[in-house]
Amino acid sequence: MDDLQPKHIVDLMYTNDPFSQWLGIERVSDEYGANTLRMTVKHDMLNGFDILHGGIAFALADSALAFAANSHGQQCLSVENSIHYHRSCKEGDVLIARATEENRSNRIATYRVVVSLESGEKVATFQGTVYRSKRLWSEHGVKQNEKNEK
Repeated sequence: MDDLQPKHIVDLMYTNDPFSQWLGIERVSDEYGANTLRMTVKHDMLNGFDILHGGIAFALADSALAFAANSHGQQCLSVENSIHYHRSCKEGDVLIARATEENRSNRIATYRVVVSLESGEKVATFQGTVYRSKRLWSEHGVKQNEKNEK
């Protein structure tokens, strides 16, 4: 297994993630089992009430989860996620999403993502569970090993 640093793995993921790029996500930190992202709410992210569409906050948290979960070098895939919204956001608000690993076994890992305003006021709390596949990250992306799943 290549001993890749979290930053390199997330570089590979982000480069091939047009949706996270469209969201305008900025990476603040990439760590083993943790990730912090920043995003500014744009006009085309608002719903009919002129506030941030909940799906956008979910997507930001989901990206943080994905980057944190994959940081250990195994390809991880979401199997269950949920979100609780604490407050609304408006155009121009800057959101910070911080993903932290709560538990990790050979096959399953759980993460908590807190989405907040820059002021620290909590916007949403996201819980995510991922399946940890046998596919490993390499210098060029995900590779298969001899014992890989098909």
